[in-house]
Amino acid sequence: EVLYSLGKFDEAIETFKKSISLEPNNADTYNKIGGAFYKKEILELSIKSFKKSILLNPHCAETYNNFGVALKDQGKFEEAITAYNKAIFLNPNYAQAWNNLGITLHIQGKLEDSVKAYDKAISLKPDYADAYNNLGNTLHELGSSKDAVIAYKKAISLKPDYAEAYNNLGKAYNDKSEYNKTIEAYKKAISLKPDFANAYNNMGVTLHAQRKLDKAIRAYKKAISLDPDDGDFFYNLGITLKDKEDLYESVEAYKKCISLKPSCAEAYNNMGE
Repeated sequence: EVLYSLGKFDEAIETFKKSISLEPNNADTYNKIGGAFYKKEILELSIKSFKKSILLNPHCAETYNNFGVALKDQGKFEEAITAYNKAIFLNPNYAQAWNNLGITLHIQGKLEDSVKAYDKAISLKPDYADAYNNLGNTLHELGSSKDAVIAYKKAISLKPDYAEAYNNLGKAYNDKSEYNKTIEAYKKAISLKPDFANAYNNMGVTLHAQRKLDKAIRAYKKAISLDPDDGDFFYNLGITLKDKEDLYESVEAYKKCISLKPSCAEAYNNMGE
């Protein structure tokens, strides 16, 4: 466990394997090695380990929750929901399982059910900053920007260094056309997380809406320097360069977007114009 806590997942895996060789029926060790495989993004072995842990001890809510997270990352959403519900059946007060259930329901587009899951997580754990942030995301997608802002602010009050929540708060303000507050939120996100490419990109979108094209271009270019493999950043840059009538550079940005995201029909359309 010490190696896992230190982030030395390869060494932790080898240690857990040794433990399993000595005590092959220890469900807890299979749960732990499943978590280490998950951290290494080796989902097949992670899921296999969680299944073995459940086989040895079918009454551990934590293992079902971990199993659900790995299944969700594999895109097996219904199976993930089944796992979370089993965790909740075993421990109805398991706030993390309720939160994870909310995340997966959101991905499935079951937004109202997602809100209910987050509300339950928060009722069980009132200081659950991640659940408030996730609730804000779902409320935002439901079109309730005002309620989303309240949720994000609550997340930030609980976790003042929560860069992701500031970024999400900025997006909610942007949808309300409160651009000064939007920029302020993005700047705060970036101050907390200087390599936050998405926040720079989002700031570019708002600056473009304010017709501050040069500043928007700088923001997009900063986002690209931090994450050069995101086609959306190049697409947004292309739009702004086009509006600035820098057509050659705009075409180059669209071409780069298409090379990274060949299915981006809008880039083809805009470039054709």
